[in-house]
Amino acid sequence: MTISVAQSVINYILSTSFLVKGTTIIYDFIGGEPLLKINLISEIMDYAVNEMKKSNLGLKFKIRITTNGILYNNSKVQSFIQKYHDHLIISISIDGTKKKNDLNRVFKNGKGSYDSIISNVYLWHSQFPFIGTRMTISHDDIPFVYESVKHLISLGIKKIDVNPVLENVWQEGDEVIYEEQLMNIADYIIDNDLYFDKELDLTCFDEYIGKPLGKKDMINPCGSMFLSVDSLGRFYTCMRFAKYSLRSKKPRIIGDIHNGIDKNKLRPLYALDLQSLYTSECFFCEVATGCKWCPAENYDSSSTGTIYERSVATCNMHKARVRAKNYYWNKIYQKNKWIE
Repeated sequence: MTISVAQSVINYILSTSFLVKGTTIIYDFIGGEPLLKINLISEIMDYAVNEMKKSNLGLKFKIRITTNGILYNNSKVQSFIQKYHDHLIISISIDGTKKKNDLNRVFKNGKGSYDSIISNVYLWHSQFPFIGTRMTISHDDIPFVYESVKHLISLGIKKIDVNPVLENVWQEGDEVIYEEQLMNIADYIIDNDLYFDKELDLTCFDEYIGKPLGKKDMINPCGSMFLSVDSLGRFYTCMRFAKYSLRSKKPRIIGDIHNGIDKNKLRPLYALDLQSLYTSECFFCEVATGCKWCPAENYDSSSTGTIYERSVATCNMHKARVRAKNYYWNKIYQKNKWIE
């Protein structure tokens, strides 16, 4: 992205009528690897802050960056962090142990990245101790989930989103291994009394998951209505709808910096809720809450190019997580004999 495109985006955002006094704008930089362009990010934010001040709306802002961590200790990156620290939500993607991380996060020559980022993980954690990480898993690395969660906890990372990919990569029996791995994590946490640590937050054991749908669950839970912009200034509701994120479907562009947003193209997403999306099997599923889905993955995997065809690739993985979550809370109850 050029600075002129970025400035046009900011000008468009600041000219919109939905910005009211005290609005918080989140500037989210995601790649690829955003820290490769830290000079551009810095220039964009300097411009944005200056223009926000001119608006006289008392606008607030946050800067969100997801990075692979390789360039985190770069002097220019650290200068940017020092300048904007109180506004930053920055997360390093680390998938766990060296073995697990290096299955997927590799350099062009095939070498794993773990050894290049581990010291930066310690630096990041010292600067942002309350920000967690997302541990992405797919078929090949399921057997390493337990050891990887233990490893991340040992690094001092307390918030861990154990996140199976939504694409259809799963094979028969993966859910069995996944459940075993999660139950091992449950045993580790409970046997070592780590569940008393209120800062420890593992999404795989969230009490909310694995219940029938209620009224509050009807709305679209996905953050698919953000204004996302590619390097040419084209608008999307999420970068998963951009060409380079899709396997086979055409990009779903909703506008650009020259013409603004075509609101007619937003109508399908405004109408998207679980009642219109789910099959009867999903809608009446007894463990439906917390079952993740993505409008863009629905679109990409659909037979007709619609966001309303629910992808169920992770159904068995979700059910495995629910069984492990129930095991976790039942074991805590039995250990402590809690009485409501």
